[in-house]
Amino acid sequence: MFFIDPNYFWYVFIPTLLISGGVQLYLKSTFNKWGGVRNSSGINGMQVGQQLFNRTSLNPIPLQRTPGALSDHFDPGANVVRLSDPIATKPTVAAMAVTAHELGHVQQYQTGSALIKARSFLLPALQFSPTLSYMAIFLGLVFNMANLVWIGIFFFGLMVLFSILTLPVEFDASRRGLKLLQEANLLQSDTDRQGARQLLTAAGMTYVAAAVTSILQLLYYISIARRNS
Repeated sequence: MFFIDPNYFWYVFIPTLLISGGVQLYLKSTFNKWGGVRNSSGINGMQVGQQLFNRTSLNPIPLQRTPGALSDHFDPGANVVRLSDPIATKPTVAAMAVTAHELGHVQQYQTGSALIKARSFLLPALQFSPTLSYMAIFLGLVFNMANLVWIGIFFFGLMVLFSILTLPVEFDASRRGLKLLQEANLLQSDTDRQGARQLLTAAGMTYVAAAVTSILQLLYYISIARRNS
């Protein structure tokens, strides 16, 4: 079976472990660094959000606190930005950068970004792609049905495509977030600018890692499908 295949261990599992683990350590260390540095404006994430709504062309939406750390996100279905406690309550460079990034996503939706539309187009398929993909690949290998394996690979490919499309969406949100901070005159020092860029770069690398590891897994599935054809 593919899950005990030495090729999977050496070419997918180990690289995934190293890439994902390294990126997570980098993100955590960067977040801890800038999560302890006060931003020049002395305002927390909630206040940063309000300032960006007041000083830019963004249409205001609710800001809510959510438990945990690094759990910040924009929920387009509820049209709300949820900020984790360290971001919502502390006047740090990290709070400023993370809030701006999430409002960058808000701007993407409010302006009808083509990147968002492209990624959203795949969302309905992704509701059933994981189940169909793994089931088809598993059954195809068990019963030696190459066509079924290829069907599973097709659905897994949709997930990989979504992961790849997420990269420009996330980097664009960071670019927009920095621009919003500049427009609102909240990047008042080199520390603010340096910290915001470093933190958003580290966060972006998590999506790069996810895309790379999903591509490695897709290539592995293709290799076993060819071997069993």
